[in-house]
Amino acid sequence: LGEFAIKKTNHLNPLKKINEEIHTFAALKQKEIDELKKLETFRKEFVADVSHELKTPIFAAQGFVHTLLDGAVNDKNVRTKFLKKAAKSLDGLDALVQDLLTLSQIETGDIKMKFENIDLYNLCLEAIDQFEQRAKAKGIEIQVAKPEKMIIVHADWLRITQVITNLVSNALKYSNENGQVTIRFEVGKKSVTTFVTDNGEGIPKAHLDRIFERFYRVDKSRSRERGGTGLGLAIVKHILEGHKSKAEVQSVPGHGSTFSFKLPLAKLDSRSTESSA
Repeated sequence: LGEFAIKKTNHLNPLKKINEEIHTFAALKQKEIDELKKLETFRKEFVADVSHELKTPIFAAQGFVHTLLDGAVNDKNVRTKFLKKAAKSLDGLDALVQDLLTLSQIETGDIKMKFENIDLYNLCLEAIDQFEQRAKAKGIEIQVAKPEKMIIVHADWLRITQVITNLVSNALKYSNENGQVTIRFEVGKKSVTTFVTDNGEGIPKAHLDRIFERFYRVDKSRSRERGGTGLGLAIVKHILEGHKSKAEVQSVPGHGSTFSFKLPLAKLDSRSTESSA
């Protein structure tokens, strides 16, 4: 009897193993199906967002042009005003398309990061030059805290310039008039953290986890009034991921926000290399 029981047990073990393998396979396939469903949902939402964002400047420009065609073109003052507004809408459309292309190229690896030793302080000074008039119009002062020693990091000059540009642009956009935007550095043993701080309206805690998503806006109506493509922070996120870093944010509603990211300090023997984003 005991021998029979042993034979029966041995006979069931292969079936049990097969059953477990079937369950494991089924669970794996279900996970893949769930991931595909998420990707499909994301794709649909992304297409809907892109369509909406493209329509806004297109419809605006069309409205101005059709108004001119309907007779307003004969009035010099109206003509100039409407042509400027149409041009502004088309500039916004161009910026959106360029940001979409940049984001797509980074994600697919078409844009290669060219790593080299760069002076982070000088990079920031050059990046903020473009905002002089914009900051002056709002009475905002942009400051870059000069470090005690030269900060040399190993990174892609062009892409980190884009990170600083997008973060400062964002800070100016949401800062109050006569405010201040500051860039400062904290140097560690192996890395340096760059902080971009504004004293604007701040971001509610509930939105902090989503602000790096494409087209995500805390206040959609007010954000569109201020301009921008809704892709700036998403681009920042992907560029920093290409540097094996990430963007972090701390914010207090009514008091402002601070965005930060780390970059590795350059080694003396570091050489220019290429790596996919």
